[in-house]
Amino acid sequence: MNSYQLAVSSYQLAVTSYQLPVYLPYLPPIPNPQSPIPNPQSMKNRSFLIEVISFLLVAIACLGLTSIAPILAQDTPTAPITIDGRRLFEVNEAKFSADKRAREANIILEEIVKNSQTPAVVEVDTSLSLPVIRVNNEHLLTVTAKDTPDERSVEQQAQIWRRELEKAIADAQYERTTRYFLQAGLVSFAWIIVAIALCWGVGWFWERKLKPLLDRLFSNGNSEEETVRHQTNVEIAAQIIIAIIRIIIGIWSLIYISDLFIQTRQLSRRVVSFLSSSFGVVENSVTSQLIPLGDNAYSVLDLFILFGLFAGLIYVSRIVKRLLRSRVLRYTGLNRAAQETITIIANYAFIFIGTIVVLQVWGLDLSSLTVFAGVLGVGIGLGLQGVAKEFISGLVLIFDRPIQVGDFVEVGDLMGTVERISVRSTEIRTLDQVSIILPNSRFLEQEVVNWNHHSSVSRLKLPIGVAYGSDLTTVRSALIDATKNHPDIIENPQPKVFFRGFGDSSLDFDLLVWIKEPQKQFQIKSDLYFRIEAIFRNRGVEIPFPQRDLHVRSGSLPVEVSPELIASLTQLSTSLASWFQHQSNGGKSHSQDSNNIHSSKNDSSQKNN
Repeated sequence: MNSYQLAVSSYQLAVTSYQLPVYLPYLPPIPNPQSPIPNPQSMKNRSFLIEVISFLLVAIACLGLTSIAPILAQDTPTAPITIDGRRLFEVNEAKFSADKRAREANIILEEIVKNSQTPAVVEVDTSLSLPVIRVNNEHLLTVTAKDTPDERSVEQQAQIWRRELEKAIADAQYERTTRYFLQAGLVSFAWIIVAIALCWGVGWFWERKLKPLLDRLFSNGNSEEETVRHQTNVEIAAQIIIAIIRIIIGIWSLIYISDLFIQTRQLSRRVVSFLSSSFGVVENSVTSQLIPLGDNAYSVLDLFILFGLFAGLIYVSRIVKRLLRSRVLRYTGLNRAAQETITIIANYAFIFIGTIVVLQVWGLDLSSLTVFAGVLGVGIGLGLQGVAKEFISGLVLIFDRPIQVGDFVEVGDLMGTVERISVRSTEIRTLDQVSIILPNSRFLEQEVVNWNHHSSVSRLKLPIGVAYGSDLTTVRSALIDATKNHPDIIENPQPKVFFRGFGDSSLDFDLLVWIKEPQKQFQIKSDLYFRIEAIFRNRGVEIPFPQRDLHVRSGSLPVEVSPELIASLTQLSTSLASWFQHQSNGGKSHSQDSNNIHSSKNDSSQKNN
């Protein structure tokens, strides 16, 4: 069967399936909202089951992709016998091709159905070497040995086809009556109502039943952020599934209604014929071997299959990585860093081996990739220097392990916890809960402070100054008491106090404490300073501030002055005295002149009045 016949057969199978009883899949009963919510362990087991099922589905899909090309390429020499677009049976190639035999028989049947109102007479003529099916004494089809299965004779097969033809012709003649048109119209209207109700019922069932139940399941024992994320993902998936179900209902309704009427059935058959012919052209272009590689040539469909296999490999690698981290390494007792390292190595090893297997299954000879590998090596050496640099740095970090996942590190001005190490970059989550992606080479080219390297115990030094004259025994006991009963300070080694020296304004001390969680060092310092200030205030220990004392001494100073300087100072004082006297006299005369002017103005004003 070629692609055209495959498409027509699939369509006929779909449009005739309405005669079969339809069984809805069993839906488990909706649990009572008042019933207890499943515990987290059962939800984890359910998640594990979903991951295993996803893995199996992807494996089946990958195996299915590898078998698409042979299925599309096969060509079975058969052709269907149809009446009004309904497939009855198929004939094989004999003296003439299967297409020619079926085309001639279909033309005869179409003429008989259209022009004859009386029941057709279908009979089998066995007078010849092979049985001949006749309709109204007109030769329709000769049954050959190729048309029959091994367990039947040609006569038996001819009788089976005769009965099918009698029933199909009678049904076709009945479908051309007015009574059938009225009945089909009522059935179509009822089916449209049912389809609308089904589409509405799917949305109602999701909004009223499934969505509230899933909201309660996700909100149990999860944070608000995880709950919102799960609800969003489920909402998107539900909308997609609802849309797909409604599209399927609409297409199924359209197929069912179009199959009820002869005119629409024939029109749909023509549409399917056109699409199948177009599909044949596309199939030939897709399945043609256009891309030579080595000794073989590959088609566009082969490339699609290869991309699908690689996508399935990546998806399966993620599932395997998740299962390895959550179901295997979790129970080994290893720390988080070791688990992450093993997971990364296993993931990349799985991808590498899977790539080789996929290429072998796909049919590619790996020896033909030697030239490509050489070109790729040159490209890595020239154009991909930065990527290669980060890749090598990532391998060094993964295997040499100067830093590990979970370590609290300080790189330049950044401080944070290492969350992920890949072959290209490293993710650090700072104390402000901000994720920063750093290139791997940065951890190898500059100084990195790893507070958890070989040991998570770290020492904190708190500089403290007290006023001169303070009781040093009281100061030491106060600092030791401030560290007691703090949950983040370990008891061994014990806190220590060192007298660092005499400062400009204070007696300087260093308080040394040891902690196990370096990422809490700023919080611990703040807590200790609060305690120290309260204890100092209660015990009368003064914390000084910078100050300076200025002492001025009184008395005569032996100063020698030259005669020239004395003469100059005397002349300067005489000049200043004469200038002050002149200014005082000038001021008086100016005041008298202004008074005279004012009196003259008053006299003139009186005369005018």
